[in-house]
Amino acid sequence: MTDRPVEPTPGPEATDLPEGEPTAAPSPEGGFGDAAGEAPAQTEVEEQVAGDAVAGDDTGTAEERPEGEPGAEQDEVFALRGRVADLTNDLQRLQAEYANYRKRVDRDRQLVAESAAYKALTPVIEVLDTIDRAKEHGELEGGFKAVADQLERVVTSAGLVRFGAPGDAFDPTFHEALSHLGVDAEVEVTTVKHVAKGGYRMGDRVVRAAQVLVVDPADA
Repeated sequence: MTDRPVEPTPGPEATDLPEGEPTAAPSPEGGFGDAAGEAPAQTEVEEQVAGDAVAGDDTGTAEERPEGEPGAEQDEVFALRGRVADLTNDLQRLQAEYANYRKRVDRDRQLVAESAAYKALTPVIEVLDTIDRAKEHGELEGGFKAVADQLERVVTSAGLVRFGAPGDAFDPTFHEALSHLGVDAEVEVTTVKHVAKGGYRMGDRVVRAAQVLVVDPADA
């Protein structure tokens, strides 16, 4: 006798399910329904935690940082350094302006003093010319000589300097040639031969040019 395979008898679960619906596997200990119901809540918590972490990474601007934090203190230090640099530049500019002002005042004061001395001593030059003529004629003796010497010392201390002497090379800046006396084989350039009136200067300023007679070199 031939053994025939025994066909499995369908159980009540398979026969009771409506046609076309998939068979759902039983969920252990309450099934997956409860876990599925808790999934959205867990997702919201994770999103909140992630959002808090992102927000915690943002250090914020200097205005949003609470006072006393390291970032705020550093910004304050930078601001103070910038202020100090600005004040230093202002001070240096003021010092330069003051130095220029002092130089200008000193220069103006010197010019005023020279102008005053020039006005005061210019008329004295005629007196000095008279003294020079007296010296040439030998008339400067006694008390008159002492007065003349004192006057010359006074005007020299005031800055009035006499120049011009025979043998000086002629310089139109300091000399005024009244006449040419011909040529002289002993000179190589135009030279002062005789001084009619001495010249006077104050510093670099010529008060009066020396009035002279000159000679030219032979090969001129």
